[in-house]
Parts: sequence; structure tokens; C-alpha cells
Amino acid sequence: MSGASREALASARESLDALADNTSVDAAKLADELAAVTALLDREVSLRRVLTDPAQPGEAKAELAQRLFAGQVGGETADLVAGMVRSRWSRSRDLVDATEELAAGADLVAAERGGDLDDVEDELFRFGRIVTSDAALRAALTDKVADRTAKAALVRELLNGRANPVTERLVVRLVSAPRGRSLEAGLNALSKQAADRRNRMVAVVTSAVPMSDAQRQRLGDALAKLYGRRVHLNLDVDPEILGGVQVRIGDEVINGSIADRLAEADRRMAG
Repeated sequence: MSGASREALASARESLDALADNTSVDAAKLADELAAVTALLDREVSLRRVLTDPAQPGEAKAELAQRLFAGQVGGETADLVAGMVRSRWSRSRDLVDATEELAAGADLVAAERGGDLDDVEDELFRFGRIVTSDAALRAALTDKVADRTAKAALVRELLNGRANPVTERLVVRLVSAPRGRSLEAGLNALSKQAADRRNRMVAVVTSAVPMSDAQRQRLGDALAKLYGRRVHLNLDVDPEILGGVQVRIGDEVINGSIADRLAEADRRMAG
């Protein structure tokens, strides 16, 4: 997002954080209701254009949203959406993206309240690795002509009893309504949002063998010192790197694997 939409999203995030501080607010219910609003706005192009029309006063759009959603969602959700449409948006579709992000954010609030946010981060990462390594599963979950209900049922069957309920809800929503994203991109975005919930960065760490708890702690401390903030480690094992570790944070790669050192030596000899 850019310009007005970026500012509007920042304001919406602050409103969600304010609701998160109120423990009487049912975060899971808020997430479900925001997801329903997202689906409506995604489907009804004319409605979202009206709600983001820059020629209309913000207060008038907020009142329209309140009338539309009164009785359909809870008061907290209606107030949150009304506040969003009161803001200015660069594109009407940005409002849909923002509402979807807030739905996921509300679920992450629920996980945080239960002390399960770390588990959700790890489960999203592991599910992404499973999907990447299983072509048949990925095809089933990303089939554009497959029934959404069937794909959601498949996710529930895979994760039932094996993952946190928040993880299951997030993944079900993603495969049911990818909204043009790849499954991998959607999972990565959710993982990053979970990390941002605690103001942490996400590092994908690949090693030849599983790392010990002590090694994880030392690496996490070193990266936190390097970047000036906490870094959540998503761990992966790949024997092909031979030894050492490879750390990827966003687009930056810190490569300390033996395979990379051998490749560098070969390049120097060839040169």
C-alpha cells in the first residue's frame, strides 16, 4: 500500500490494538466477523467503491457502514469497519486487504492471550514446508476449480488435533479465499504478521542437522544483537548444505554453510 492507504492501515492497526487491550472483547469472534466483512467487500465491488469514494465525507461513509453491518456483526467489529471507511484509501481494494489483515490480526491476538503465539508462528512455518514438499497436497489446496468447502475440510482433517485452533482458522481462510496469492505467499505473510505482533523479525534458518536448544539460543541472541530487535527462528533441515547454517531474513541471506564455502572456493579457483 502507498500514500493514503498506508496511513489508513496504520490507523486501523492502532484501533485493533486498542481492542486487543480490552480482554472483554472476544478476539476470535472479532476475527470471524472481520473475515466475513472481507468476503463481502471482496465480492461486492460497487459497495467497496462507495465506502472508499474520496468525494464522499468520511462521516457519511462511516454512518453507511454502521447501517449496513448493524445486527450483522458485533458492535466492536462495526465500529472498527466504520473507522476504516472514515479514512481515505488510495484504492478501493486496499480496504479489502486491510480488513483481511485485521481479521488475521484478531486471531493472533487470541493466540497471544492464550500464550500460544509462538506455537502458531511455528505451525504456519511447518505447514508451509509440508505443502512445499508435497506436490499432490499443494495441488489439492490450490485447485482453482475445487470446492472451497472441500479444501477447508481437507485442512481441518490435516490439522485437527495437531495444531493450535488459531493456526487452523488462519490456514482454512487462506485456502478458502486466497484472493490471488500463492499459498506460500499467504503463509509467509501470516508468519510475518505473527512476528510483527511481538515486534520481531522472522529468520528462516537452514542447517544440515537439527540445532540444539543451546545453538538456537546463541544464534537468536547473535541475530538480535545484529538487527537490534528480537528475531524469531523458523528452523529447517537440509542435509545438502553439508554443515553450518544458512539464515534468510527477508531478502537478506547470511550463508555460513560448507556447501557455500566450497562453491566460493571453486569460483576463486576458476577465476
